[in-house]
Amino acid sequence: MPSPLSDPVKLPCGLVLPNRLSKAAMAEMMAKSHHPDPLCEAYEKWSTGGWGSILTGNVQVDINHLGSPFDPALNGEYTGPDDENKALVARWTKYATACQQHGTPALAQICHPGRQSFRVAGKRGIFANTIAPSAVPISVGDSWLECFIGAVAWTKPRAMSTAEVQGVISQFVDTARLMADAGFSGIELHGAHGYLIDQFLSSKTNLRTDEFGGTPEKRARFVLEIIKQTRAIVPQTFAIGIKLNSADHSSATFEETMTQIALLVEAGIDFMEISGGTYEDPQMMGYPKAEIPVKSERTAAREAFFLEFAKTVRGRHPDLILMLTGGFRTRAGCVAAIEDGACDLVGIGRPAAIEPAFPLLLLDESVKDEKAGLPLIKVPPPWYAKFLPRNLIGAGAETTYYAAQIQRFARGLATYAPAL
Repeated sequence: MPSPLSDPVKLPCGLVLPNRLSKAAMAEMMAKSHHPDPLCEAYEKWSTGGWGSILTGNVQVDINHLGSPFDPALNGEYTGPDDENKALVARWTKYATACQQHGTPALAQICHPGRQSFRVAGKRGIFANTIAPSAVPISVGDSWLECFIGAVAWTKPRAMSTAEVQGVISQFVDTARLMADAGFSGIELHGAHGYLIDQFLSSKTNLRTDEFGGTPEKRARFVLEIIKQTRAIVPQTFAIGIKLNSADHSSATFEETMTQIALLVEAGIDFMEISGGTYEDPQMMGYPKAEIPVKSERTAAREAFFLEFAKTVRGRHPDLILMLTGGFRTRAGCVAAIEDGACDLVGIGRPAAIEPAFPLLLLDESVKDEKAGLPLIKVPPPWYAKFLPRNLIGAGAETTYYAAQIQRFARGLATYAPAL
């Protein structure tokens, strides 16, 4: 019986994904000059891997505010594919072509880190403030060492003016327009992991009382404006999706999150990716700040980190195309999530860094289920990690390790799964 993973998925915009397996966004840490050129070799390898869709790592909308020193970014205003921007469009077209040259649709994940921009990331200067909806600093813990690490890594954020909010909305729209002009099949707005869109959505980090804060609906206005203005200038068949946090609410704010999801669905998003975690609490890397409740045996067997939340969203919005990312390692786990109705698309990250053609294994019906997978242990932390916050150092070790594997296969070198 054919695996449901091989089924095509049609997005509302008309874009057809040839199967349900998506190469999830990961930090490549390769764009030292903030141009996408160094990424082309890696994405050319992924383009041959049998993926149903490819999501790029972060494309930052403002070169002054980066998530890492090695992110590709838009440098200034983009006004369209005129003579002045000819070289810029050509450069990003090369990237889009590398991603899609074997027929797999690719979507650029566009992002602004807000308060999570490290001191050394971006051209604003190491002492300049980060920007955020409100001046809520990052806290990785309460001990003197954790406070010291936070102060070294990040400057204090300052609250954005209304004009600045409108300016950043324009930066997102400009970046989306460039991605469309370059030939990408769509974009994914990064509204998870504690980045700026997530900061606006969350009552923990958005304390504003103007039109961009104060209620769940007003906190969602920032991203809704991005979607509205982007949809007005890109082709009808250009996909607009969003990655959303599942781990950024309590029982008291759960319905507020559901309200915001309903607004996003009403705005006409093509898909929603469920992930979770922030720099303060990196659950997306399997390193929660605090111990989380043990999952039921039935759920744990299904691998996914955020399955229960996805099933709740599915129950309220049965027609919404859902992608679930985090923890998938085997064909059996992917199939279980699909058959359970938790998602339509399975996002796969770390296994894709070790084996760029991972879908060819999962979709090969001649390979038995027990062989169709790539179990991975956590990356062993460095020796000094015992003196530092476990969640932050562990997550950083994971990101750095898998970025190094991406860089290896981009150069034609063998990759290695982590080992003790």
